[in-house]
Amino acid sequence: MIGGAATVVAALVFAACSSNSGSGHGASAAPSDSGSASTSASGPAGSGGTPTASGTGTSTASGTAGQSGSGTSADGSGGVAKYTTLPAPCKAITAATVSTLVPKAKSPAGTADKSADLQTRGGCSWTGNGKDGYQYRWLSVTLQRYPDDPQLGSGDDQARKRYTQQLQDLKKAGTTGVVTGLGDEASQVSGWETVAKVTSQNDTVVAVSGNVVVLVEYDGAGLEGKKNPSRSVVQSGAQRAAKDALAAVAAANT
Repeated sequence: MIGGAATVVAALVFAACSSNSGSGHGASAAPSDSGSASTSASGPAGSGGTPTASGTGTSTASGTAGQSGSGTSADGSGGVAKYTTLPAPCKAITAATVSTLVPKAKSPAGTADKSADLQTRGGCSWTGNGKDGYQYRWLSVTLQRYPDDPQLGSGDDQARKRYTQQLQDLKKAGTTGVVTGLGDEASQVSGWETVAKVTSQNDTVVAVSGNVVVLVEYDGAGLEGKKNPSRSVVQSGAQRAAKDALAAVAAANT
């Protein structure tokens, strides 16, 4: 929710007030305990996801993953792109992870983003207010695959450039840390945002593996004065979802 989810937070606060008894005051600010990702140079970074008022999320990570291809290099280098397809985006995160990160999700199967070519780009999101109706959570995943291209270069090079670009964009509204053990390279951006007296703890993981870039966004907030999830909890949740997504990409190409 870094970078804009005011509409959905306000809608969820209203929903919580109308369906549950509460005092009507907002959530407290999220604790700032350190997470599992090592911290590097900080910089402000906005997340790419913007849930809609209905509770579904639409990733706004910009960029086109290029035309679909067979994965064989067309740039004259003789190389072969690591991945030739993508998994179904709503299947990229396991049911167990969704259940843990978004308890009582409004749509456990996820809401898929619109895509002109699911072989090169796809996304899915989940949202809910938790078991007690006062714990807002939003999770999204975006998968981007870059085939080799004679004009644009190898898929790996395109993916690396996209990873770097997205990370630079994200550094505008949060603290950046390096994440080890995810893909060829991965980084995490953590921050928080207060909208309508509700402070949400937000985290984004962006990872590159071969010619695929994975972007995971995970946000959480306590409604009606309920306690927010800690920074470390949100960070570990985003990393868990990113690990699922990378494993799903690999499995789709075996």
